[in-house]
Amino acid sequence: MSAWPPATGGVPDPMEWTFYPPQADARTVACAANTRKWGVGMGSWDNYTTGQRVKLLRGTDFTQESLAEAAGVSVGTIRKIEQNGTVSLPTLMRVSEALHSDVSVLVGQQAPRRAMAAADRAALRQLSLVVHDTAAGIGTDAPPPDAQAHSTALAAAWDLYQQGDYSGAARTVAPLVGQAAAAVAAAPADRVCAARGVLSDCYRLAAYCANLMGARDLAYAAVGHAQAEATQASDPLREALVASGRSWVYLRDARLEQAQQVSERAATSIEPRYSDSDPKRLAVYGCHIVFAAVVASRRGDADGAGDLLSHAHAVGARMGGDLTTNGVSFGPVYAAAQAVGISVALGQAGKALTLGKSMGDRSALQQATQNRLALDLAAAQCDARMWDTALDSLMEVCTEHPEWARHQALPVIIGRRIGQANKGALRQLGGVLGADLLAG
Repeated sequence: MSAWPPATGGVPDPMEWTFYPPQADARTVACAANTRKWGVGMGSWDNYTTGQRVKLLRGTDFTQESLAEAAGVSVGTIRKIEQNGTVSLPTLMRVSEALHSDVSVLVGQQAPRRAMAAADRAALRQLSLVVHDTAAGIGTDAPPPDAQAHSTALAAAWDLYQQGDYSGAARTVAPLVGQAAAAVAAAPADRVCAARGVLSDCYRLAAYCANLMGARDLAYAAVGHAQAEATQASDPLREALVASGRSWVYLRDARLEQAQQVSERAATSIEPRYSDSDPKRLAVYGCHIVFAAVVASRRGDADGAGDLLSHAHAVGARMGGDLTTNGVSFGPVYAAAQAVGISVALGQAGKALTLGKSMGDRSALQQATQNRLALDLAAAQCDARMWDTALDSLMEVCTEHPEWARHQALPVIIGRRIGQANKGALRQLGGVLGADLLAG
């Protein structure tokens, strides 16, 4: 057994920090292909029949036969449900569990999350169970993991997240949360703070995944548990990382004032001295500064965003190059990418396009960051009424990275704005995103 635990870290990708209003549930759950196939209208979720809801949730993840097998019922029962026949509540509960959904979603009391496939629902359900159970002390009496194996697995989970595979990252980190909680329970007094730091990292990644997958309540819960563990670990850098994560959840939840307050306090708490050359500390600090600039831009504060962005560029220059280590990414190229998104948010489409053209080599950026940069440029092209170019940019990033794209709201917003573009291409793109882009 290697010494528990190694140091880990990570900050949310600032290219994912932009908040855009969510679409109406029905439009984002039912893709155009499904509505055409079944003749389902685009009304609200509670206007569908139970049979139509099951068809929509089943989607392409299940055939009637495979859903019946997963639920432990007959194929005839599934057909009966989809034809709006009457079945017992226990039967509906078995079907809802197989669909990784709540029975209230099947009967129309709650709407499902945007464009969520069965694999995503399963990942979120697993993540929710382990986050809440470990916080309550359930399952923490398991044997602690091997430290090196856990570190390697957590690094792999961060990598999936940074590549834009949020469902995969959620599935990977879920068991690691339980293992880290068990390590805390078994740690001797001189190692318990370090073990709590690793558990904080696991909770934080769980919060990031939940936030991007639309499970806001789970994100709030996980980031709260991460904060508690970081505080008990007496680790200021981790506390700042958690604060950054909380600010990000606030931003996605349109709580801009709180997001700005928390992000500014977090940046101040870890501001390095001029003589401090620790690249990890500089990277984390730089990310906090960029986040504060992002929040300022969303609030329409062009001067504040500009000042903060200039500071971020200076931090990147001090580093000399981009750094990605233990989930932390920052540097001059990263700061340049943020400048594009901030310009878009401030309504400066021409500036955003000019900055994009001047960036040069982008290989230092993580894949999810590159994807978001492409999306911001598509938004700028749309703002500049470059409809065909915007559609081409949007099609390229969304078809090459569909697993990432379907968790983003901005492609749908851009797609619906490109009214003059090719309707066939918009239908194709809508199929990728799980939304009717011609609905207006």
